[in-house]
Amino acid sequence: MKYGVLILLFGLFSCVNRNNENAIKAQKVIVIQPLGNFQQKQTQKVFAEIKAINPKVVLMENIDFPEKSFYKPRNRYRADSIIKNLKNNIGKDSVIVGLSHFDISTTKNRIKDWGIMGLGYRPGKACVVSDFRLSRKNKNEQFYKLVLHELGHTEGLPHCKIQTCLMRDAEGRNPFNQEKSFCKDCKSFLKSKGWQLI
Repeated sequence: MKYGVLILLFGLFSCVNRNNENAIKAQKVIVIQPLGNFQQKQTQKVFAEIKAINPKVVLMENIDFPEKSFYKPRNRYRADSIIKNLKNNIGKDSVIVGLSHFDISTTKNRIKDWGIMGLGYRPGKACVVSDFRLSRKNKNEQFYKLVLHELGHTEGLPHCKIQTCLMRDAEGRNPFNQEKSFCKDCKSFLKSKGWQLI
């Protein structure tokens, strides 16, 4: 009987370990790519925050915005062009997030140049975020939430209907002060991808 209990406990522990190992293997390397004049201090802060949930994170030096991504009529950069360029510069098991101080935009429905805070394809290998449209008051906290939101899209998460979830659709506004964390379902999905969320 004693040996039977030990074998059962060993079996359960082995399954838990295998699940943890699979989650760590599933974890992508997150590459943080500051664009243009993005401040090094803010880059370091994002790097430290991301490292807390994913130890596989790499910080790159600033690079110029991709050629032909500047949209002169509105004095901003095209997020879709940035993403196309960034995704070609990383490995198979990586995802890259571009950080910008400049305004960014994309085409939405019939609007050719819709200003946005961030863009990430679902699933995808690249996303881009900008602090240009964030409020000054909680800019750093909001920016980190924005980074997590777009990285969530790259993992395959859609927008969430729960108002306090980080995957909520901004719908042209800035809801980050109401967003607290990932909801239970979004958190569970990201944990299955290797994210170390509490």
